Amino acid sequence: MPQLETMNALAPLPLLVLAALAASLICAGLIILLRPLLQRYALARPNARSSHVVPTPQGAGIAVIAATILVACIYQFMTGEPVPLALLGATILIAGVGFVDDVRTIAVLPRLLLQAAAVAAVVFSAPAELRIAAIVPLWLERALLLVSGLWFVNLVNFMDGLDLMTAAEVVPTTAAIVLIGWLGDVPLAPTVIAAALCGAMLGFAPFNRPVARVFLGDVGSLPIGLLLGWCLLALAWHHHFAAALLLPLYYLADATLTLLRRIARREPFWAAHRTHFYQRATDNGFTVTAVVTEVFALNVLLAALALASVWLNSAAADVVLLAAGAAAVALLLSRFSRRKIGPTSRRV
Repeated sequence: MPQLETMNALAPLPLLVLAALAASLICAGLIILLRPLLQRYALARPNARSSHVVPTPQGAGIAVIAATILVACIYQFMTGEPVPLALLGATILIAGVGFVDDVRTIAVLPRLLLQAAAVAAVVFSAPAELRIAAIVPLWLERALLLVSGLWFVNLVNFMDGLDLMTAAEVVPTTAAIVLIGWLGDVPLAPTVIAAALCGAMLGFAPFNRPVARVFLGDVGSLPIGLLLGWCLLALAWHHHFAAALLLPLYYLADATLTLLRRIARREPFWAAHRTHFYQRATDNGFTVTAVVTEVFALNVLLAALALASVWLNSAAADVVLLAAGAAAVALLLSRFSRRKIGPTSRRV
């Protein structure tokens, strides 16, 4: 993977906005074209673990990823700014794995091995000078990043269980990364990827609002996790670790705590389930719209805290901001865990 460029001139905001708008229009157009095929060949039928009760086509993530990659490549052609080939190749690989799994199930082990290969291609092709903790041996840091990246890819997939949930996570996160890049605190390549992904998710959102007409599918959620994880890693590599942790903090907390709880109960944690906090919220009486709205609001707050961390550039401030973010996440998780007065409401 070509070296991420060091801090340079501010990224041109009009061009980033244009990239997001183009990705949004391309994604929406592709979904309209693909939906009849998805309806025929990639229908997600409800089961006991689903949050939907009406058969719904999945696989619209093809449009999201295609729009993101296309716009990023066009941007590279127009400006000469390199988009890492290893990242693009890994994204296509992991999207392919997701597509096959959407159509016919892949066993857990080969699926994880293929995902690990995609993450490893991104992590181990990075220049040796890109470090998060120089005190740690390079091989150990990269191994930890591989494990973390594999978990992040899967947790984005795990959290894609309600209408608009992934959009509520990705849009504020990528918008914050674009702003940070525009201010010159992260290289242009991840800034462009974030802008294109943000736009593509905005183009997808109208089709996925309750009640959803299409789902992302694994073909979308897995590569979205890879692209988003790489953008966050770029933040960490360029000395904004607190911001990189704050932006996905709700997803990290919900997915990780749920995993640990299932392991403690000796449940088959690799199997599909309905025990994430956001899923329990719908069982506890929250509407899908209410859950997604509250998650979106929390992510906007986390994005503001991340931007403050970059602006203040202080270790002491980072500790305070991380504590504030953790408290906000804990408050929402606790709220989702309590039964709400009134009848329950799930996706229809």
